Amino acid sequence: MSTQNVVTPSAEGIAASVRATKGRGLPPVHLWNPPFCGDLDMRIARDGTWFYLGTPIGRPALVRLFSSILKREGDSYFLVTPVEKVGITVDDAPFVAVDFEAEGKGKEQKLTFHTHVGDVAVAGPDHSIRVDRDPETSEPSPYILVRSNLEALIDRKSFYRLADLCAHHEVAGARWFGLWSQGSFFPMIPSDELPD
Repeated sequence: MSTQNVVTPSAEGIAASVRATKGRGLPPVHLWNPPFCGDLDMRIARDGTWFYLGTPIGRPALVRLFSSILKREGDSYFLVTPVEKVGITVDDAPFVAVDFEAEGKGKEQKLTFHTHVGDVAVAGPDHSIRVDRDPETSEPSPYILVRSNLEALIDRKSFYRLADLCAHHEVAGARWFGLWSQGSFFPMIPSDELPD
């Protein structure tokens, strides 16, 4: 019986593979469907810190490189190259929106978010904002869709600034306190739950 050499995926090997295929813009990970090669001991913490073998990755350029080949399938996350696909752990959302700019007011408002890995997303029909609330504490966790079903957790300082831009609007017969961006309204909290 013949045996095959099994190559364990490594962060270094994946980085080298991506560098070899990288052109301008983001790689077309939605077109890549290589075989699954196993899980990699890589984790993205809720605060956006990437860990490899339990140690934070201290090189921002390497984190940006890995973030460019991130793919989500259902509730699972993978780093994908044309020849391999490895699973990684994501504690919450893979990105963190660390800042935003607001232009205009009301329905004409445009909100542009920036992530810790250099992505830019303009909230609107293609980049929705949603808020999850902890069932026990009601603590809100706001997210923006960045790309290809990958979200960014909006950091606390940005969320507080966003609250100042919120307005009341009726959605499906209920009044909500939420945000306008590019003509889309994103409900944050029912108006009747706001303190007087």
